[in-house]
Amino acid sequence: MDNTARALSALHALDPGCAREQWVRIGMAAKAAGLSLQDFTDWSSDAANFSGERDCAKFWRSIKDGPVTAATLYSLAVAAGWTDVSKSRQNDRSKHPPPPAARPATPARQQVIPKQADKSVATLWDRCAPADYTHPYIVAKGGRPDGLRVVGADDTTSIAGQQVAGWLVVPARSPDGELRTLQLIPPPGTGKKLNMPGASFGDGLFVLGALAQSARVFIVEGIGQAWACARVTDCAAVVCFGAGRMSAVAALLRRRSPALPLVLVPDRGKEAQAAAIARDVRGEWVELPEDMPANYDANDFAADHGADELAELLDKPKAPARRYRVLTAGDLLNTPPLRWLVRGVLPAQGLACMYGASGSGKSFLALDLCAAVAEGEEWFGCRVSATRVVYLALEGEFGFRQRLHAWQVHQGREVPAGLRFIIQAFDLRSPEDLAELADAVTASGGPDGLLIIDTLNRASVGADENSGRDMGEIIDAAKLLQTRLGGAVLLIHHSGKDQTKGLRGHSSLNAALDAALEVRREGDRREWVIAKSKDDGDGTAHPFRLEAVEVGTDEHGDAMTSCAVVPEARQTEFRRVLPPKSGNQAVVWNALGEILRRTGEARPKDAPERLPFGRPAVTLERAIVGLRERLAVDPKRKTERVQQALTGLQAKGLIVIDGGYVWTA
Repeated sequence: MDNTARALSALHALDPGCAREQWVRIGMAAKAAGLSLQDFTDWSSDAANFSGERDCAKFWRSIKDGPVTAATLYSLAVAAGWTDVSKSRQNDRSKHPPPPAARPATPARQQVIPKQADKSVATLWDRCAPADYTHPYIVAKGGRPDGLRVVGADDTTSIAGQQVAGWLVVPARSPDGELRTLQLIPPPGTGKKLNMPGASFGDGLFVLGALAQSARVFIVEGIGQAWACARVTDCAAVVCFGAGRMSAVAALLRRRSPALPLVLVPDRGKEAQAAAIARDVRGEWVELPEDMPANYDANDFAADHGADELAELLDKPKAPARRYRVLTAGDLLNTPPLRWLVRGVLPAQGLACMYGASGSGKSFLALDLCAAVAEGEEWFGCRVSATRVVYLALEGEFGFRQRLHAWQVHQGREVPAGLRFIIQAFDLRSPEDLAELADAVTASGGPDGLLIIDTLNRASVGADENSGRDMGEIIDAAKLLQTRLGGAVLLIHHSGKDQTKGLRGHSSLNAALDAALEVRREGDRREWVIAKSKDDGDGTAHPFRLEAVEVGTDEHGDAMTSCAVVPEARQTEFRRVLPPKSGNQAVVWNALGEILRRTGEARPKDAPERLPFGRPAVTLERAIVGLRERLAVDPKRKTERVQQALTGLQAKGLIVIDGGYVWTA
């Protein structure tokens, strides 16, 4: 909530019908808080002792800087029961980091505090007679007398020095029907509306029509606008008794009826206020023609243009931008197609990850990918859209410089100008680091481009990757960074000890990704595959090798080398198979994983040649012994069932059985 909205909220928590001395003090505090003369006049006009706009303007111009400050306004409001929503929101933000697609802050809802009506209110109301269609104000506005009364011709009541005999009386009632105060309206041309002195509107309002059965509910300032809106639409209308109370009444209706379709109809010049209220209460608002004077209202519009044009205007209210938009099938089909940085591999927007075991070559591959994106060159046969790339290199500055040199030597050209680097330490979970990184990337021309974070572990030092809470914080921070920058953020990460289970750490990371590339290595053979894609990918494995490149000599004259990525010509289909979820195969699959993890990565002396380097393996006999007790079957058939399950897993391509050993594929 900005300072103006906060000050308005505080001002409207105060009673404008207070003593003149207090009214002056509130005005001085309101001006010090940055409010305008119009804001102060709107608030003052709700009081029975309102002396007019000229009096407000004269006083406003006389205000000088002095001891009364904005703090006075907030102090008075708090004493009157006002809640400073902005402080509670600031405290919440200090305790919790903001979410990645945070919604814009909305104006605080003005609080309305029910108060018992002054006895004079009920006394006057009881003395009044029911209104009829002959009252001059009803005749002039084309209204109806339902729920209204008239002060008797012989009544001697005087308000603000004026006799009110014959005036129309509009009751302000709570939503439950309790009388709060009265508004008195003179015949046209004989004076201004007055409110009962000493009484507060509180949660009072006047309802025209049935709220629950109405297709729309119009919220208006006065009874004349309510008549006009109800007359041309057959919908309910609610009188809030002045622009200063529109926020409070709208919030009250929304709290009591979350699904009520609210439409605010402000007087001309108060559209911005109505739009802010509509955003706060999930409602809509109507705007009158721009060329009309201030305070021109719906009733004036109907008199000038007729009922049909007013009905058409009210039928097309404006709606604030909402977080969720409900689409038709046609809307969805007409949305722009998905944009790619690397066709079918890396989307132009979102959060992605490239992962693999240590030594798989993922950092070399990431650098090669970045260079291709920076200059728009085809990558592994995939079409590429050129964009700015910023590479956050957090592991081994010297080694990374060697890789960069090797790329240039291998390619025979300079690194693309669109590829930039950052090598300072960075913590994703630090709001300061995140903000400064976003600023640096923006200043370099990198928004809506590609940001690489290599590696995720170095960008979240001290976090427990297996903790759902810690991983949630990491994901939120990465998504917030992507939201601030636009474009795509690519995380470089490690696979788990059991490489068949994908990314290392909590499963929420994979769920949060828009795309993922897995880098695999078996001996000297390397390949990358699409592990997750927005269009499900093509399942193709893309083999590559790392070619040694000499990049100079050290101080002793010895050659220094690094590697460059070289795509292999052959491609093999990679069939993604999901692990079994039930039955004996699921039990055996999960138990086998535990056995292999306990075995470790030491290669058995008599292991078959096709066992990949670093892949845990166990003898088939030992596996069967360890798996037998996991199956809830007849003890006499346990060995048979284990063998059947292992055969099934091998047929699915999930495990390999060879030379008396078993390991995961």
